[in-house]
Amino acid sequence: MLAMKILISLQLLGLTLLCVGIFHCQAWPRYTFVVEETPYRRLCSKKNILTVNGQFPGPTLYARTGDTIIVDVYNKGNRNITIHWHGVKQLRNPWSDGPAYITQCPIQPGGSFTQTIMFSSEEGTLWWHAHSEWDRATVHGAIVIYPNKGATYPFPKPHAEFPIILGEWWKEDIGQLYNETIQNGGEPNVSSAFLINGQPGDLYPCSKPDTFKLMVDYGKTYLLRLINSAMQEILFFSIANHKVTVVGSDASYTKPFSSDYVTISPGQTIDLLFTADQSPNHYYIAAKAYVGGAVVYDNTTTTAILQYNGNYTSTSTPSLPNLPSHNDTKASVHFTGSLRSLADENHPVDVPRKITTPLFYTLSINTLPCLNNSCAGPNGTRLAASVNNISFVDPSIDILQAYYYHVNGVFGTRFPNFPPLLFNFTAQDLPLYLQTPKQGTEVKILKYNATVEIVFQGTNLVAGDDHPMHLHGFSFYVVGWGLGNFDEDKDPLTYNLVDPPLLNTIAIPVNGWTAIRFKANNPGVWFMHCHLDRHMTWGMDVTFIVKNGKGPGAQILPPPPGMPPC
Repeated sequence: MLAMKILISLQLLGLTLLCVGIFHCQAWPRYTFVVEETPYRRLCSKKNILTVNGQFPGPTLYARTGDTIIVDVYNKGNRNITIHWHGVKQLRNPWSDGPAYITQCPIQPGGSFTQTIMFSSEEGTLWWHAHSEWDRATVHGAIVIYPNKGATYPFPKPHAEFPIILGEWWKEDIGQLYNETIQNGGEPNVSSAFLINGQPGDLYPCSKPDTFKLMVDYGKTYLLRLINSAMQEILFFSIANHKVTVVGSDASYTKPFSSDYVTISPGQTIDLLFTADQSPNHYYIAAKAYVGGAVVYDNTTTTAILQYNGNYTSTSTPSLPNLPSHNDTKASVHFTGSLRSLADENHPVDVPRKITTPLFYTLSINTLPCLNNSCAGPNGTRLAASVNNISFVDPSIDILQAYYYHVNGVFGTRFPNFPPLLFNFTAQDLPLYLQTPKQGTEVKILKYNATVEIVFQGTNLVAGDDHPMHLHGFSFYVVGWGLGNFDEDKDPLTYNLVDPPLLNTIAIPVNGWTAIRFKANNPGVWFMHCHLDRHMTWGMDVTFIVKNGKGPGAQILPPPPGMPPC
């Protein structure tokens, strides 16, 4: 072991000089992120929360397509932290991707890490957030990626644009909530409020004076960069008396379509145009939970105010939008199923047609036995989650370091391509023995340039639920979806291979399926997980290792200096 430590130290020393040349030789834009505890008051009480630079939500990063930016992260908080740049593909550079124990060990209190954010084809709205325990509840912010200079949006230029970040707030400390959930093995407490740009809104106590206001001029068109940073809930979003036009999602342009409401999953971004074409007044902007499964949820509604400029007499109470009901799965999938890639001459699609690596992944809620049936899960068990019946376990050092330096014993390579047991995945009554998963740190190895299809199949084990799955390092085409069990003979005939949406996060509907395709042309270690944080913590995760290709442009970059120690 001592020899391994010496070898790694020598390798890091030699690579530091090389990496300085690779990562820091150019005059790239540079940001400073100081993670620190800051007192904030919400819902009539004050508590300390982790923030970046004292801001909640955190600062917005700005870039253009293909840019590289540097972010110096200093941890002056009271616990370990990592930062993930959600949706940035980071070509050949997993070292700065951010998920704890996957591509790095956490930045310890008092430590720092300089991260290099390498944009490529992304254009539109993404976001950044903590990727350690549940600290992303307050450690997050927007990323705005403009077209290259001289290029334009594929829609009329808006009069102005605004990031709109949807979130959740707990009166209790988020670290305490995480620890309690881990210890008792049950569902976490539901949030105390939803938020729009950090504020609960008029319908919550002690919140009305600070409600976020969006000021608009009559007749002007605006771009909203909508981000769902909520921890545990898919959300419905709407503006009273105003339609929105969807023009992008996950930093990829879409064919425009008009809607009265939006369904947005945790992790997802959606770009919306709306025109201030109603009688000058005050109108509520609102969001509430969509919950397809039989789980406890926060049934409150967060609001902001769309306020027209000018001289007029406003109504005493703004009108609320007509949001779908909390369990309206039809409304949820209708919106998501309406997304289509722009697929024009300047924004072509490249959907893999010949699949070399077909994968079928079941997504399940599970249970594990608990000593003396003393946990808070069903019948005294501990709640878990799995992909293909494997509940992921974090290693003690990050998988990327272990892979790059050939450290044995950190992970296995036998993640199954198909579920080990076949059954009626969406049946109402399933045998109890199916609920217990295997636990392990298994990864899936992909050859460079493999063309991959993953069919995600939700199951009804314990309790069926929606699963917003996020893939690091890639965008993928959503070529098909449906409710019930996937039919391998009939359903592929309905795939959209002409203009499927290009996303990085997609909600697999409750007791349904979704098919995605991508090309594994980004060497490195890349995480995939459910973006409902309780499911991720319970083990609904997969790690991919994409092997190096031939030639220097198909090789993982060497590590930068100053990687956080394990």
